[in-house]
Amino acid sequence: MSTFKSKLKKWVVPVVALALFAGLAIAVMQKPQAPDVTFTTLTGEKISMQSLRGKTVLVNFWATDCPGCIKEMPDLINTYQQYKDKNLVVIAVAMPYDPPAQVANYTQEKALPFKVMHDGYGEMVKAFGEVNLTPTTFIFDAQGNRLQKTIGELNFTALRQLLDQKAS
Repeated sequence: MSTFKSKLKKWVVPVVALALFAGLAIAVMQKPQAPDVTFTTLTGEKISMQSLRGKTVLVNFWATDCPGCIKEMPDLINTYQQYKDKNLVVIAVAMPYDPPAQVANYTQEKALPFKVMHDGYGEMVKAFGEVNLTPTTFIFDAQGNRLQKTIGELNFTALRQLLDQKAS
């Protein structure tokens, strides 16, 4: 019986190690998926991430009192205008602490051409992994795989290169 146990030990340890390694390899290769959320825009429109499958989705967390957010907004508008016909969707999510009237005023004054929501209850902040710095931007491919997460201002040259790859 002791030879059976020793043979079993010789096989069990490598098999378990191989299984753990395979699981780790699969986890590393899988890209994080877009959270299963529904955005409610300032106009009351409901947009689910699921309904955006087939499109490249950029979700930008911002605030009206964030200098980096305000600085990158013209480039974000230009990028959206350039790529909206190539299946780019931009959703700007204003942070919970941002006064709703201020968000609405900024959106109207700057004529933001993409969808804007105010995350009054912090649901999006939680769903996207406790976002607490602005700007923070997530980019998802047509299958809902996260391609990029950027904390801080976007590099628009790199963003356009990424969007060009996705459009071709």
